[in-house]
Amino acid sequence: MDRMDRAALADFLRRRREALQPADVGLPAGARRRAPGLRREEVANLAVMSTDYYTRLEQRRGPQPSEQMLAAIARALRLSDGERDYLFQVAGHNAPAPTTAAAHVAPQLLRVLDRLDDTPAMIISNLAETLVQNRMADALFGDRTRFTGPARSEIYRWFTDPTERLRYPEDDRDRQSRAQVANLRAAYGSMGADSRAGDLVRRLQKISAEFAALWERHEVTKRFADHKTLIHPELGAIEVDCQALFTEDQSQALLVLTAPPHTDGHDKLQLLAVLGQEQFADARRD
Repeated sequence: MDRMDRAALADFLRRRREALQPADVGLPAGARRRAPGLRREEVANLAVMSTDYYTRLEQRRGPQPSEQMLAAIARALRLSDGERDYLFQVAGHNAPAPTTAAAHVAPQLLRVLDRLDDTPAMIISNLAETLVQNRMADALFGDRTRFTGPARSEIYRWFTDPTERLRYPEDDRDRQSRAQVANLRAAYGSMGADSRAGDLVRRLQKISAEFAALWERHEVTKRFADHKTLIHPELGAIEVDCQALFTEDQSQALLVLTAPPHTDGHDKLQLLAVLGQEQFADARRD
């Protein structure tokens, strides 16, 4: 028998939903609203679940949500760490352990991401796991949140999946390899040998001779800014500047890709916005 407090869960969800405005989550205000806050279907869409499922939770008649569902709801409602822990507890689960809680997207970064609609942006963990990305990043990279297991980390994919390197020019791949390892070395230093970073290192040392050799160099860095060329399958080479905004504990970063006005990169990003909209429209029709 679960320890779920349906009444407390329903009331908490409703009050948090009503406290949010569309602009708080990057949505247009739209037509005049009869009730305060977000609509139930808007929260459900943000959490990637059915409106019926979410509605049943607010009406005290839903099943006990899984931890994955609760994490998605916490992200959709822009909950703080304390609010997230409370959500888990009233839903009958223990508050997430630190290793699990790391996947909870920092609300302060989400608020910035919500306002970035015209340029690629994403929030990643210190292990290069994409936690959430906007439509422009999806159009540029594809859905990078779909991976599971060790492959959630771009660092792991870089050394195990040859297709991961196709988005970079061949003459820049060695630099990217060194940067991937140096970033992991920084995470390893802060998280320790017995952490998920340590597990990732041990996995890659067994799988990739290239990684093992680079790891022995002991290079450490966190890139706050970078200029790079990305290869898009339809638009070709796109030169962009990448800026990173970190949380205070350095566990997550908001990456924003831009290009100076009146450049080829800027023009291609504008075209990418149109292509992205068409792709989403095609997906809705399918």
